[in-house]
Amino acid sequence: MRRLSLDSQFGRLTISEEGGKIVALSWGGRAMGKPTPVLLAARKQLLEYFAGRRRAFDLPLAFEGTPMELRVWELMEKIPYGETRSYGALGRDLALSPRAVGYACGSNKLPIFVPCHRVIASDGRLGGYSGGEGAETKRRLLQLEKALLL
Repeated sequence: MRRLSLDSQFGRLTISEEGGKIVALSWGGRAMGKPTPVLLAARKQLLEYFAGRRRAFDLPLAFEGTPMELRVWELMEKIPYGETRSYGALGRDLALSPRAVGYACGSNKLPIFVPCHRVIASDGRLGGYSGGEGAETKRRLLQLEKALLL
């Protein structure tokens, strides 16, 4: 596995690649090995996203999870830039409880690329976030996308 780190307004991020696919994006960490073309493309696309010049990612992603998690992540990928969906709405679409959707969000190893930050509570509260500074990072990602104005 190779890793590439970058500093951003959301903290230090480390992108992991294995077999030509992105397998994880994590806060903290450090680079390992020579950067591959896939890692370099992922860094470029993240920097474009953070600068407001990219709304969607075009990267080979590797998903590893339960069948339920895979269904949730697939649906999360379809949430457009600058929009949000509630845990309950995703749950209804998949015949799952909002709690199961929240669990899948928390298990997402590809945050930002698979936009779990776009999933919020039905009453507008942000809910949790496993990356960076938690809900504060989620709030700032939504502000970046102009999905949240405060």
